[in-house]
Amino acid sequence: MKKDFWYDLPKELIAQEPASPRDAARLMVLHRDSDEIEHRVFRDLLDYLMPGDLLVVNNSKVLPARIVGVKQPTGAVCELLLLRQVKGDQWECLAKPGKRMHPGNTVSFGDGSLTATVDETLEDGNKLVTFHYDTETLYEKLDAFGKMPLPPYITKQLEDQSQYQTVYAKELGSAAAPTAGLHFTPELMDAIRAKGVGIAEVTLHVGLGTFRPVQEDEIADHKMHSEWYSISEDTARQIQAAKAAGRRVIAVGTTSCRTLEAVAAKYGEIKACSGNTSIFLYPGVPFRCIDGLITNFHLPESTLIMLVSAFYGYDKTMAAYKAAVDERYRFFSFGDAMLIL
Repeated sequence: MKKDFWYDLPKELIAQEPASPRDAARLMVLHRDSDEIEHRVFRDLLDYLMPGDLLVVNNSKVLPARIVGVKQPTGAVCELLLLRQVKGDQWECLAKPGKRMHPGNTVSFGDGSLTATVDETLEDGNKLVTFHYDTETLYEKLDAFGKMPLPPYITKQLEDQSQYQTVYAKELGSAAAPTAGLHFTPELMDAIRAKGVGIAEVTLHVGLGTFRPVQEDEIADHKMHSEWYSISEDTARQIQAAKAAGRRVIAVGTTSCRTLEAVAAKYGEIKACSGNTSIFLYPGVPFRCIDGLITNFHLPESTLIMLVSAFYGYDKTMAAYKAAVDERYRFFSFGDAMLIL
């Protein structure tokens, strides 16, 4: 039941900015074999990795996808949040105020060199919008006019937009950051490689549906959103080699985890491929690929806390969350992390 995944969180434990430096965030280490819980710092991750382990990271880059403009010809202020590219310059967007934006309406941004025309209102209220611009790509306009689409529980403005990107982000397309990766620094990445630990990249463009609470009382009735993923030949080879050698594959973040588990469930192995996945991992659903998981502390009743419970066990996960509240860990996107091995 959905309510089984509720926990009480004091508002002051919701992190408003990342740790500085990033790897100074706290790290709760959860041992699946012994049920031991350790309280460490993220850079101590090195102590738990062994030569031959393979970390799998999501290299998706967040679009500065929140743009504020004015409706033509009324001048009313409107906001669009780009969720996913449908085809060409048509995108699915979240619109505010959505009820006042109808098919045929046009919104102008900045100096007017970027405009958007509403094509259609979808069942869930989202809009299909076509953009028009005078640059080679839409991304150039988003860089000029866009802001990072921070979750609503982060009310503090970013001093630097790069605070909401991982240090290995490269493939533009996410509406939100794969936040477990925010704790890595270039120096920590170098130290991990120097220890003989491999780092492989997958791409999964994160949609905002990731963070939405489950609405149905019975979680099995929940319909997951769909997200686009890609696994390269090189990454597939690295994972196949690690599994064949009995080495651990550790997913950095729920998005990397969902990518690997979706492909393993579909093909029975990890292979080079791309597509869309709406896999929902909750207690009782088997894991076929990963041996470890690095993740943040997630919202109550979200699909993400259900994923963690599926991997670590429901009772142990809820006990770990209680311990995190008692120990005053920082929660959500800019918060602290857990390592489950």
